[in-house]
Amino acid sequence: MKRYEGLFILDTAGKEETIKDTIDKISTEVTTLGGKVETVQKMEKRSFMRVANKKYSSGFYVNVIFECEPSVIDQLKRRCAINEDIFRVLFTSAPTPPKVAVVA
Repeated sequence: MKRYEGLFILDTAGKEETIKDTIDKISTEVTTLGGKVETVQKMEKRSFMRVANKKYSSGFYVNVIFECEPSVIDQLKRRCAINEDIFRVLFTSAPTPPKVAVVA
């Protein structure tokens, strides 16, 4: 299994109360496809620098670190494209955390 980091930009246009449900759906998708979610970091709502469509002027950012097989990433991309609550998604390889030496 390989470690990945997914940056999700959620569409919050008038639906800010559904953010927690959307984050839970993302975590469920990862585990359903055989992955393991390590951390979910909720960031704040941010305005976009360039607005291509007036409907999307800002979004709620969520960073998810998880482990899965490389073939799962394509499936996650397809499922995120179908989900109307996810505006954009970016998957990158996450570095392995450093091992902490225990001194006795």
